Amino acid sequence: MNIIEVNDYQHMSQQAAKYIIEKVRSFPNIHLGLATGATPIGTYEALIEDHKHNRTSYKNIKTFNLDEYVGLSGENPNSYRYFMDDRLFNHIDINHANTHVPHGIAKDFAKECARYERLIEANGGIDLQILGIGSNGHIGFNEPGTSFYSKTHIVNLSQSTIEANSRFFNTLADVPTQAITMGIFTIMKSKEILLLVSGESKSDALTTLLTSDVNESFPASILKNHPNVTIIADKAALAAAVHQ
Repeated sequence: MNIIEVNDYQHMSQQAAKYIIEKVRSFPNIHLGLATGATPIGTYEALIEDHKHNRTSYKNIKTFNLDEYVGLSGENPNSYRYFMDDRLFNHIDINHANTHVPHGIAKDFAKECARYERLIEANGGIDLQILGIGSNGHIGFNEPGTSFYSKTHIVNLSQSTIEANSRFFNTLADVPTQAITMGIFTIMKSKEILLLVSGESKSDALTTLLTSDVNESFPASILKNHPNVTIIADKAALAAAVHQ
């Protein structure tokens, strides 16, 4: 693992965007795996600013999002399809047909999971996967105990994940309890992984990742077995880890 230490969230976002932009310019047909939640928002804002001022093009890029809430349509402001359109896709020159997010209101979720997995494989896989890390070590929505051999599947969200995501909803009761997520095996097939970690609230998770053995009880630990992982983490997130 290559660790890049930065000062704060803004610096992390700028460095992550720079990393992605260099890849996009070098490989105009790159396949990006994208994440949602609070962590990548600053990165996406920096990508938009670069596109406006430097005209970095995404016309030939394909994207595959990690996950989507079960029960939310793409028009729902709390869905991850809406998030991606609002936070990134609507502001760059990407072909919307090349942006892929699981369908949260599929009629048959087993078929939807299989379809999404086949879609990734049929396109040759993901070149650069962007990840955040949950406080319990989840990556995507793969909660502790998820098999390292899992492919795209339906997951029951842990109470800690539901509570962490409740800040985006009106009430805790509004937060979906299930999601479609790329499996850990799917994520690990990505050619390269960029993990973004910011803030004191993620310090324990990052410390566990860097110091623990590979174990399904902490899903992110599997990243130690990937040959090409870069972590961009700020000082607050790294504070506990450096004292181990």
